[in-house]
Amino acid sequence: MLDERRNNYILSIYSLNGYYGLAACDLTTGAFEATALIVGSTAAKLTDEIARYAPAEILINSTFHQEPLAALIHDRYNIVLTLRPDQDFSLDAVNRLLPEAAEPDEQQPLWAQAAAALLIYLTETQRFQPGHIQPVKPYQLSEFMNLDPIARRNLEITETLRDKNRQGSLLWAVDRTMTPMGSRLLRRWLEQPLLNIHDILQRQNAIQNLKDKFMLRQELRESLQGLHDLERLSSKIALAAVNARDLLALKASLAKLPAIRGILQPSGDPWLQDLARRIDPLPELAGILEAAIAEDPPPGIKEGNLIKNGYDEQVDKLRLASTEGKTWILALEAAERERTGIRSLKVGFNHVFGYYIEVTRANLAQVPENYIRKQTLANGERYVTPELKEMEDTILGAEQKVIALEYELFSSIREQAAARIRSLQQTAQCLSALDVLGGLAELAERENYCRPAMDLSDQLQIMLGRHPVVEKVLGPGRFVPNDLDMDLSARRVMILTGPNMAGKSTYMRQVALIVLLAQTGSFVPAQSARIGLVDRIFTRVGASDDLAAGQSTFLVEMNEVAQILQHATPRSLLILDEIGRGTSTYDGLSIAWSVIEYIDDRQNLGCRTLFATHYHELTDLEPALPGVFNCHVEVSEENGEVVFLHRIMPGGCDESYGIEVARLAGVPDAVVHRAREFLIQLEQENIGRDKLKIRRNARPMDGQLDLFASSMALKNTDGILERLRGLDIQVLTPLDALNILHDLHQKAKKTGGISG
Repeated sequence: MLDERRNNYILSIYSLNGYYGLAACDLTTGAFEATALIVGSTAAKLTDEIARYAPAEILINSTFHQEPLAALIHDRYNIVLTLRPDQDFSLDAVNRLLPEAAEPDEQQPLWAQAAAALLIYLTETQRFQPGHIQPVKPYQLSEFMNLDPIARRNLEITETLRDKNRQGSLLWAVDRTMTPMGSRLLRRWLEQPLLNIHDILQRQNAIQNLKDKFMLRQELRESLQGLHDLERLSSKIALAAVNARDLLALKASLAKLPAIRGILQPSGDPWLQDLARRIDPLPELAGILEAAIAEDPPPGIKEGNLIKNGYDEQVDKLRLASTEGKTWILALEAAERERTGIRSLKVGFNHVFGYYIEVTRANLAQVPENYIRKQTLANGERYVTPELKEMEDTILGAEQKVIALEYELFSSIREQAAARIRSLQQTAQCLSALDVLGGLAELAERENYCRPAMDLSDQLQIMLGRHPVVEKVLGPGRFVPNDLDMDLSARRVMILTGPNMAGKSTYMRQVALIVLLAQTGSFVPAQSARIGLVDRIFTRVGASDDLAAGQSTFLVEMNEVAQILQHATPRSLLILDEIGRGTSTYDGLSIAWSVIEYIDDRQNLGCRTLFATHYHELTDLEPALPGVFNCHVEVSEENGEVVFLHRIMPGGCDESYGIEVARLAGVPDAVVHRAREFLIQLEQENIGRDKLKIRRNARPMDGQLDLFASSMALKNTDGILERLRGLDIQVLTPLDALNILHDLHQKAKKTGGISG
């Protein structure tokens, strides 16, 4: 009943002096991994890992139980916290349960103590030690890109922000896997982008190989189609929870494996060939299942009909005795009708009285003397004979014996399968990787994704990049692609301006998702891309509050900004949308300004940042700060209508077109018209003011106002200011200055800024 496309984890946390050991196990697949958190902000890192695993339950020691973080996790994520005895986390438990962790290092005691407690708990709840739990696999957070819960939520990696659905997420857009275990692995890859260039290139090479070899890829994908979930089958076998139909599914899957190995041998890619070699078809087990398990067994395992004829001699004999007895019963009915002359006589069976001869009340006078009354009915009597009773004992005895023997044989076959769990799990892992690689190759081919160049530079260059989810929703050819060119020297902070609905947020998320996909090893939706490795992606997008914690929308925003500025590094990618919009204009503008200044300063941070804003004044920072550059979303005005072109262009923008967005949203025309009147009035009456003022006695203006003429005049005025800002007065001659002054004077007269 669980979602087969995602893992289901239980976690264990061991807390000691502000450091943490973390272990995670998926009982349905046997996956078991652990890590230690001893560097940096350990509490924040622990919260990030909990968000990634999304467990149903967390085991904790007494120290962690007393920490405020425990209550925060319980309240924020609605996760069951189970307090376990401290001795479960002891080093004695480690030495007893994890002999493979006998070589201690700086981190080993912490993760091993968490893992030992988890093993003890699983053994208690399952009432035996599950044999499918894999040896614990230690990992380090430094191996993977760090994504905090806010980034995971805003980027909609595995579920949508609004309704928590898979459809509409990045995973939904890129998943072309053929099996549930492949889909689970793809989810893990997206949730843990890589930081090792070698590992990224290994995945890229395999995807490139499968992309280039169409026939090989199609054969692989066709072979994987219909393959059963070997990871979960292995777990069911180990937990003695399989039935005969599960073993048939295992048999069918094993039968596909030799062909898959053969398909990949000529691939030429070392990793693909290694994955193929590690696939074990288990021919001996496959032969046993083929010979033993009936083709159409019942769902239960204690009902018989599990074992094929010919597999066991004793089963065959008992079945023959039962079959012959039932044939004798049928013959008895015909013979007794002939002997007694009772045409309605019948031989029946039920589980209470066994076999009987039933005679209607009208024919009771013809009942022979050797019939022994067994049961009286309203319309007749039921009888037995010594011969019928003897045959009943033979038939029922044979049936009970064959059911018991079949169950015994089935249990033996199940144990033989359980003895091969490790091989099955390794095979499942290889098949999962092949499924993901084949699916990503299919995605790259079908959706025209490119192979990004990955390196350790500070470059972030994307040509004609596309948003993978929005593009899939819109359909082929409808998404407007855009470029990006960033580095850590002169182009590290982009100030992106433009109206609402023009596509700023889509563009910024698109960049983050392209980077994330690239570091999973996937190809990306772009014409070309070069991506210098990113260690973390941070996002500050949208408005939300946390009223239960007493936090307003603006406080939540500032908390997120604080977390970003405290934990980002020069290799991080920041996606910041509308910083400072939750407070007054001057407060918000001041905060946004100072945040940009802090990020741009390489002594503070100096990382690659996309900063979207409606504070058009911030575009003036381009000449003032060395790493800041302006871009805007292009808009066209045609016949008084605003058309969003969704193209990112160099330079700033000084209009938001908020009233036009309100009109498009369906705000009544009267409100839109009045808003336009107010806009013109405010623009005219507040030129040069330090503080925005409105007239309390404002009345509707007479006649239709030329909104766009007024806006154009303001644009021209801004053009004059831009020209003045660009002058280098140190090198101007007196004649040049007079000519420029004359040009500006004439231009100002045309805009109405100076009377004739």
